[in-house]
Amino acid sequence: MTTDTELAPTPLNVAVVTLGCARNEVDSEELAGRLESGGFVLVEDPEDADTVVVNTCGFVEAAKKDSVDTLLEAADLKASAGHGGRAQAVVAVGCLAERYGKDLAESLPEADAVLGFDDYPDIAARLRAIVAGETHHPHTPSDRRRLLPISPLERDASTISVPGHQADLSDIGAGAPVTGPRAVRRRLDSGPMAPLKLASGCDRRCSFCAIPSFRGSFVSRRPSDVLQEGQWLAAQGVKELFLVSENSTSYGKDLGDLRLLETLLPELAGIDGVERVRVSYLQPAETRPGLIEAIADTPGVVPYFDLSFQHASGPVLRRMRRFGDPESFLGLLDRIRSLAPLAGVRSNVIVGFPGETEEDLQVLCDFLVAARMDVTGVFGYSDEDGTEAASFADDLKLDEDEIRARTEHVTALVEELNAQRAEERIGEEVVVLVEHVDGDVVEGRAAHQGPEVDGTTSLTGAGTARVGDVLSATVVGTDGVDLVARVNGDGR
Repeated sequence: MTTDTELAPTPLNVAVVTLGCARNEVDSEELAGRLESGGFVLVEDPEDADTVVVNTCGFVEAAKKDSVDTLLEAADLKASAGHGGRAQAVVAVGCLAERYGKDLAESLPEADAVLGFDDYPDIAARLRAIVAGETHHPHTPSDRRRLLPISPLERDASTISVPGHQADLSDIGAGAPVTGPRAVRRRLDSGPMAPLKLASGCDRRCSFCAIPSFRGSFVSRRPSDVLQEGQWLAAQGVKELFLVSENSTSYGKDLGDLRLLETLLPELAGIDGVERVRVSYLQPAETRPGLIEAIADTPGVVPYFDLSFQHASGPVLRRMRRFGDPESFLGLLDRIRSLAPLAGVRSNVIVGFPGETEEDLQVLCDFLVAARMDVTGVFGYSDEDGTEAASFADDLKLDEDEIRARTEHVTALVEELNAQRAEERIGEEVVVLVEHVDGDVVEGRAAHQGPEVDGTTSLTGAGTARVGDVLSATVVGTDGVDLVARVNGDGR
């Protein structure tokens, strides 16, 4: 006699490996939720997995290489399955997979399948079929901006697959609370901070960036969905909501209200259990006074401004198809600091862009000195497939050695400037979210420090501090952009 147990499919273990930005982390957790609801058992270590899903990054060459290397490492686990390992399939998802599709599959036969964004809704069925030996035919890449109307107000994202925008707020099993808000998402990190997606895609046409072509047109999530997911995250123990998108300043434009973020921030900050809300990726040309005021003045929202300057020279910015100059950028920073003198400010810049002269480079360096930002990421320019800048005339392009030299010069300047800015915070009172405790070592982030890239704060006198605690402390020392702070009184 055959029992129900014998008829049930054997549970498959799956490990989801995430590369790239915080937006990818959200997408991975949505995939994890779908896989778990589809009967997969999530495991942290790829060595314990029957199938390894690598959520790739396709942003710049270094990120692409990391993604390919990770896929090859997972393939090695599969190759060792006959020697005690268990991996049966390695699957690529994410931006690199979406951007290159069948071309990636052909150039990387070590991966058993390359899945695009359109495969996400049926990810569990796709993986079961792949493990069973079925061949998956990857997509031919296309410009995802063409999937929706040009006019933002005419866009209906429910007609396409947009990672991180799952609208079905149904139970996902073990990861969801018994009552209250639910989300098709399974947390893969138990830390007290979690990214929360505001929107996906981008309508800007920066000449160096390929992201809009494979992420698609800008699409906002409904405020009710964002709020419900924030409540769900709080129920999972999250203390800091990190709002992410390709362009947070555009949030709401396709919903008929460009000021929607200003009204949403107080609601998110008011969620029970949430200690602070942080907004990422602001476009300087779109950063309106009302949004600056909302970020600077709303209780529970940290005064943190992640401004995508990219350069400061007017001629270079125009070739980038961006706007601004040192005067307008410094004016924006003055407005921010007039409302929040201790605000955290970070940015990224591209060095060696086609046509960049020595004078342009000096304009950038002078701006960085005057801007006094907490952290600045420096990237050397490289051609990206399908971008306008990649097609610029060769006589505009700098050779690799020159780009490398300029990048090293600006990086050295930025490291010195950022260290000086950190030293300016000595004596300042900071509020630190504890993220790591190991014996007497207690480490976290102050309000001006974003996750992963803005440095950390080490605490002394933290006593019995636990992960997730929010402690008041006074900065007493620095190490580059990292701070050392002494906990005040009882820390509250």
